[in-house]
Amino acid sequence: MVHILVAAAALTSILVSIGIVGSLLYRAVEFMAGLASPGEVDLAEARDGISFANLWSDKWAPRFFDFDVKTLLVGSLVVTVVAMAVAAPIGLGSAIYLSEYATDRVRKVVKPILEILAGIPSVVLGFFALRWIAPNVVGNVFDGADGQSLLAAGLGVGLLTIPLMASISEDAMRSVPRALRMASAGLGARKRTTTVSVVLPAAISGLVAAGIVATSRAIGETMVVFLAAGASGNSALFTVNPLERGSTMTAAMASQASGTDGTISELGFGSLFFVGFVLFVITLTLNLIADRFVRRVREVY
Repeated sequence: MVHILVAAAALTSILVSIGIVGSLLYRAVEFMAGLASPGEVDLAEARDGISFANLWSDKWAPRFFDFDVKTLLVGSLVVTVVAMAVAAPIGLGSAIYLSEYATDRVRKVVKPILEILAGIPSVVLGFFALRWIAPNVVGNVFDGADGQSLLAAGLGVGLLTIPLMASISEDAMRSVPRALRMASAGLGARKRTTTVSVVLPAAISGLVAAGIVATSRAIGETMVVFLAAGASGNSALFTVNPLERGSTMTAAMASQASGTDGTISELGFGSLFFVGFVLFVITLTLNLIADRFVRRVREVY
């Protein structure tokens, strides 16, 4: 009986995953078909010339039938790069300290405090990025840039990603056998040398996995970017400047799906599934690359 229940649970998760991906793919194909044959969809308010060219313009505005995907891709890339520039060094540094230098007593105090960040709702960090990071950090460093921006959003997402990066990295480093550390010390290596030359290389597969998971988390973050980046799903202009307002794939989907003005068309609604499918492909690719790398460099002790 237990065997049947466990198997049913596993099968259910597989079916749910297939259903989600199938739904995304079906509606994404339907959206592309709408671009190819705009006369077959309800485009009463659309301008003439709806085609695949609308996927490569200069802004993302589905309500006005501008579906420039690169606007969202570049916005997502900018926010993710900023977030990882914050989360990677701080998270890895925290992991090194907790794993190699902190005493058990200190670790029991510091690690829960660090992981409190993971328990803060993303909407709270979004408001923090909007009301404090934007004016007090970005505004003080860059004159005149004290409002919503991709940089402020990226810093907020970075704070959200730190505990994830730190926790997985520390687990990877603590899984390295103590015998390797003792052997290095027996050869006369200092603590710093042992950490850099022995522990980090031995834990590289786990550290890469931590980086990929943290990157995927940053790419998929919605509320922080929705609040702090500044551009709504109705109109996001293409920009590579982190000091300007912009949007990401997830934030644009959240804003557009809200349908605040009630004018979203069938084609515009379908664009959300297209963007979601693109996001799925990106995160799946990242995980496949990471999995292949980890399998190649993984050490079994």
